[in-house]
Amino acid sequence: MKGEFIIMGCSVSSGVPAIGNDWGVCDPNEPKNRRDRPCAIMRTEQTTLIIDTGPDFRSQLTKMDMQQFDAALYTHAHSDHIMGIDELRIIRHRTGELIDIYGNRQTIDTLEKRFDYMFIDQEIYKKVLKSHTIEETDFGKPATIGDITFTPFYQDHGDCDCVGYRFGNIGYSADMWKLPQASIDTLKGIDIWIADGAGHHMEDHPTHAPLSRLYELNREIGASKVFVTGLSKFMDHQALVDELPEGFEPSYDGLSVPVTL
Repeated sequence: MKGEFIIMGCSVSSGVPAIGNDWGVCDPNEPKNRRDRPCAIMRTEQTTLIIDTGPDFRSQLTKMDMQQFDAALYTHAHSDHIMGIDELRIIRHRTGELIDIYGNRQTIDTLEKRFDYMFIDQEIYKKVLKSHTIEETDFGKPATIGDITFTPFYQDHGDCDCVGYRFGNIGYSADMWKLPQASIDTLKGIDIWIADGAGHHMEDHPTHAPLSRLYELNREIGASKVFVTGLSKFMDHQALVDELPEGFEPSYDGLSVPVTL
């Protein structure tokens, strides 16, 4: 079965440009340097899944003219991945159905605490979300929503646990510092890996993988194409094109890749 994976936001928490029209070293005349906060879409003709609802979520879905979707998967609970969660109320009102969200225990607990009003019925406002916890025992095991099968895997994000997702021949590793062997094994056999390289040239970055670690990891994973995501204002698109080795490319907002499920 065929599907499509779309990157709606490939930046770090500041976005590019950052507030103050701060482009850093990025060329403002290169459209691919304009980057929203993290969000991705995995869809087939029958099913659409959202991955993360960052601060730019409303404008991202508006660009896609997307009216509804089937569920939202979360990688972790850092603000640049969750702060558009209020926008899910519109989808709830439109469909009349609770929205299923998925995440690890740490993420679900944080969401239910910070956005408690989204999970409980109140006198006027009704609850919006129905949570599903991805337990440690679920890592490496396929799950299905609609006609999309995915496999969650553990990612070390330095200061928190993060969930990566494999969809058929594609792996998505937003916000990752390193991967344990079990997660590498889950990713083996993919053709395309979308992977966090926000550490860039900082070998000692505490929460994001440097580019060198992506090269090392992919020697085991074996993806024929790696799209680097988590691109900051210090990572110019063309400079990355010139620097990255064969098989590696910078991602960009709106990047669409075919998926074989």
